[in-house]
Amino acid sequence: MAIIRSFRDLNVYKAARNEVKIIFERSKNFPGEERYALTGQIRSSARAVKAMIAEAWGRRRYRAVFMNKIDEALGEATETQSWLDDCLDSGYISPAEFALMDSAWQNIGGMLQRMIDKADDFCGKR
Repeated sequence: MAIIRSFRDLNVYKAARNEVKIIFERSKNFPGEERYALTGQIRSSARAVKAMIAEAWGRRRYRAVFMNKIDEALGEATETQSWLDDCLDSGYISPAEFALMDSAWQNIGGMLQRMIDKADDFCGKR
């Protein structure tokens, strides 16, 4: 197992960062009337996932805080999936795009849940 020296070394952070790029690129083509509604919301929730992972890493000395931040990141990841539903329903992304993006966010959510389940591996036993 590789030594993790930074939140940037976490696979879940790398995955979230990649998916944020995809959402930003894809949402550039959403209609202008969605700028502050769907576009802003999905970008914000996706970005929040990686930001909360970074914050959790910085606060991992406190297990409860670490777990809370990772749990918040999990909530933002599932919120992103809900916004993806709206993108699909509005015809802004194809079913194939939706399937790829939703699967990626589902995977990120699974990694976050495993971090919660194994918090002691990240925080040390207290």
